[in-house]
Amino acid sequence: METSQDSLFEQAMARYQAGAAAEEVLPDFARIVEAAPRQSAGWTCLAWLQLLCDQPEEALRSARFAVRLNGQDPQARINLSLALLETQSKGVRDHIQVVQQVMTLAPEVSGELKESIADGLERKPGWKALEKVKAWLEL
Repeated sequence: METSQDSLFEQAMARYQAGAAAEEVLPDFARIVEAAPRQSAGWTCLAWLQLLCDQPEEALRSARFAVRLNGQDPQARINLSLALLETQSKGVRDHIQVVQQVMTLAPEVSGELKESIADGLERKPGWKALEKVKAWLEL
């Protein structure tokens, strides 16, 4: 059975994928994680949007929480790596290595990550941290 939180998540994702600005969708994801704090996908999306909106400190908190909830989610690890780079914090290599391991074990994930990185570079051209992560992952 679909909950209203699932529906709100799907609606917010659809708006983002249809081209809505990160600033427009960010409050929706803030509400989603507030109402369902154990939903790792919500935290992962919130961190991504915070990164796009130049909120690296907030993104670092959100991404850490997403990884704590689901350490196998490569997008959560990428977001955490980006937030660590943006805040000039240590620990990036460990997260990149986990993403590389996941990509080796589940090659189908590479396509999704490639799309996500392309989306990030389109929405935020010249994003140095994302360009670094892309090069490290060889996507």
